[in-house]
Amino acid sequence: MKPLKHPIFKHITRVVDRLGVEAYAVGGFVRDYYLHRPSSDIDVVVVGNGVAVAEELAKDLGVRVTIYRTYGTAMLHWNDVEVEFVGARRESYSPNSRNPQVEPGTLEDDQRRRDFTINAMAWSLNGKTFGELVDPFDGMYDLEDCIICTPCDPDITFSDDPLRMMRGIRFASQLGFELEDETFEAMKRNRERIKIVSQERINT
Repeated sequence: MKPLKHPIFKHITRVVDRLGVEAYAVGGFVRDYYLHRPSSDIDVVVVGNGVAVAEELAKDLGVRVTIYRTYGTAMLHWNDVEVEFVGARRESYSPNSRNPQVEPGTLEDDQRRRDFTINAMAWSLNGKTFGELVDPFDGMYDLEDCIICTPCDPDITFSDDPLRMMRGIRFASQLGFELEDETFEAMKRNRERIKIVSQERINT
């Protein structure tokens, strides 16, 4: 089955067009399609209120939605997929915490805050542009070249959230990818920052 042929997307398109907001499938579901890896977890970014979209979709589908007010996210299960909704946002960090200050943002703001270019690609879910790939940081090129690279300055990416360094190494190992040179050097420069990550997060 092609990635956007799953029936859930038809329902999402109907809801977001009705509400007049933009929505995009983003992250691992997009990446894994191009890697020919199965995925049943779908992340949807809404340029607007992601929780409101999830609530409206849940009504249409007749399913329950779980809302995480603290994080501004909502999740629902339908048939064989799990879909998480969040509003597009930009983030800023204090030096001693990996918990960001969050404010509404554009789709590109949301893509920029992601850990690696291969996880920042998005597909439009709106009717008029359905299925169009939005890839401002050339994640497709890195995917084809089997490269792990950050969408912006890697020192900022890893200093803001040091757990991303471990994720990068895990992705490289699992996918057989190479860490881009400057990305790897930034990991070495920011290695002491891993101390602010809780042991619980490291273990998971």
